[in-house]
Amino acid sequence: MMRIVCAVALLVSGATALHAQAQVRLEDGRRGTYSELHEGLRLGAASGDSVAALLKVTRPLVLWRRVRAVLADKAPWNDAVLVLTRLAQLPKSAVSDSAAKLLKRIEAGTVQAPPARDPNDLTESLKTVVLASRRAAIGDAKLRDELLARAGTGRYGLSEAWTLGQLGAGTADSLAARFLAATSEGDKVRWLTLLSFSTDTALVPLLARVHAAPDSFAVPPRYGGRASDGLIWIGTRAAYKALGEARAVAKLRNVYADPALARGGYDFLANDSSAVISRTGRWIPEWLERLR
Repeated sequence: MMRIVCAVALLVSGATALHAQAQVRLEDGRRGTYSELHEGLRLGAASGDSVAALLKVTRPLVLWRRVRAVLADKAPWNDAVLVLTRLAQLPKSAVSDSAAKLLKRIEAGTVQAPPARDPNDLTESLKTVVLASRRAAIGDAKLRDELLARAGTGRYGLSEAWTLGQLGAGTADSLAARFLAATSEGDKVRWLTLLSFSTDTALVPLLARVHAAPDSFAVPPRYGGRASDGLIWIGTRAAYKALGEARAVAKLRNVYADPALARGGYDFLANDSSAVISRTGRWIPEWLERLR
């Protein structure tokens, strides 16, 4: 089964006005399914097969045609996010140029969208396409330094967050070092949130420790879910195992016992646990059985 990854999620604390988008992955035997667009996404079901078919397309013209169909209300709105992410995986100059042109039109207010839809919701995905082209032009290391500098000043968005999550060149280590060195609450949350976009398995121990004891890292408990988000997105067997163990430790320590952290009649850890089933379609024990 092929692994499919799609663009960014989570509002990044400290960033300027952002629009929620999504991360999507279909299981490949090594990492669990993940989606904030679908409930129980999996291959063999209509939604899973549709996503898989869309994100296997390699011809930019076909993908741009789908974007135009979405804006014309002839295709599901979520398809635009999926297609633009696929385009970000095809860093050709023509793709970047087209994304930049559409972005300028949206910012100028000349793009029409279906009723109750806002074309501005696509701006971060379009910026991701542009960043993918820049990555191809200057390499991971230089782009990493550029994006880390932006993040350090708060001048970044979901496109930068998703792109950082895709980069090699020691990007995960750089983010972890900044998180550990941060002295203010805002900086701690910012770097932790950016860490949650990475699929680097080397981050599993750190994220597990943060989730089990956010107070030990000067992270307010209400942001401890950012660490579990990161573990679910990494999605390996080791990540799920670490998450389960971290929750057990947190429960024993009463880290998240404050009633103010409860939502909808459920405590923090219960809500955090439900994120696994809602985003991946299976509970942790099931993933431990399925993944190698």
